[in-house]
Amino acid sequence: MAQALGFDFGTTNSVMALADGATTRSMTFTSRAGEADSMRTALSFMKDPLAGAASLKVEAGHAAIRQFIDHPGECRFLQSIKTFAASALFQGTLIFAKRQTFEDLMEIFIKRLRVYADDNWPSEVSRIVTGRPVHFAGANPKPELAMQRYSEALTRFGFPEMHFVYEPVAAAFYFAQHLKSDATVLVADFGGGTTDYSIIRFESFAGKLKATPVGHSGVGVAGDHFDYRMIDQIVAPQIGKGTYFKSFDKRLEVPSSWYANFGRWNQLSIFKTSREFVELKKLVRSSFDPEKLETFVDLVEHDEGYPLYQAVSATKMALSSAEEAEFNFAPLGSGGKKTIKRSDFESWITEDLDRIEGALDEVLTKTNTSPASIDKVFLTGGTSFVPAVRSIFTKRFDEGRIESGGELLSIAHGLALIGERDDIAQWTVQG
Repeated sequence: MAQALGFDFGTTNSVMALADGATTRSMTFTSRAGEADSMRTALSFMKDPLAGAASLKVEAGHAAIRQFIDHPGECRFLQSIKTFAASALFQGTLIFAKRQTFEDLMEIFIKRLRVYADDNWPSEVSRIVTGRPVHFAGANPKPELAMQRYSEALTRFGFPEMHFVYEPVAAAFYFAQHLKSDATVLVADFGGGTTDYSIIRFESFAGKLKATPVGHSGVGVAGDHFDYRMIDQIVAPQIGKGTYFKSFDKRLEVPSSWYANFGRWNQLSIFKTSREFVELKKLVRSSFDPEKLETFVDLVEHDEGYPLYQAVSATKMALSSAEEAEFNFAPLGSGGKKTIKRSDFESWITEDLDRIEGALDEVLTKTNTSPASIDKVFLTGGTSFVPAVRSIFTKRFDEGRIESGGELLSIAHGLALIGERDDIAQWTVQG
């Protein structure tokens, strides 16, 4: 019987792992989108007339994306739920006339995972160990509020014990299983919304691994910010950002706030039903660049948000291994095919890189740890493949000390391993 359940509730992807002693395994989920050991942190809701007027067809992960794409006008879609956890401004959202709080959404998401897991879901769990970032995303995050919401949602499942552990600490435990000698380890965890650091000292006594926390730091910047920078530079100017329209005798700029909807592709479906979108369509007639605003309207009306997100992600990934890459997005017409240089991309994300590097400096400084005293550096998360991000570490640590791997699974498996330890209280973050 699996004793501990590790739950990596991520901004982009979520993973669950089970531990029994020193071994762990990923929980697998089977939905209409296929089988996977990770799930996109997304939900979709659609009325189900076959089940009654008050019933909704709810999907999670890639099945939620599939439902949204197949029924864009009928489906309510939510992704990156975690970004609302620490926001006092988020008090809930209406989904087909019913208000759902953050706790409700988290509960619904876990319930769908339980359904998709089917027989893989354990009959008994002694404790659930859930990851949390060192710093939550958002303009004014309140971590105590986030932990309160996490606790409320998880309490509804009746787990005997609930524990919360910093995500980079969990990743460190996953990587530590492969250490050949005592080591001081720095883990950098690059998620969708946050970048977190943790320094831990691992030592072996009588064949048992002892771990001592040294310090943590983090910042609410990660891969999602990089995607938006690319969209803002490549796409937004082609669909009217920075252009002007005529209002009576005045020359006014098209509201730049409209383009923020491209920061998360699903926001375009909400923008589609907004008063601002009605205003956008009216501005086409008085615009000095009407063809650009027409393209903006077409992207929204034809629900091109997800294909755009895929095109941007593919370009970013290609730039991790090449000095230049092709951006291809047919709905933009002739402007939808461009060669993007890595140097340009890096210039777009300079501000984000500075903040990521600043958080690294912070953990080294406040723990009085010199780069020379770090034996191993573990990088986890997809953003760790971006060369400009990796160079932050190669400037301080030689390549032989830097390792990566387990980009999606490391945190969940590390949480499960911590869940099996007798000294779990040492690693728990209080709510």
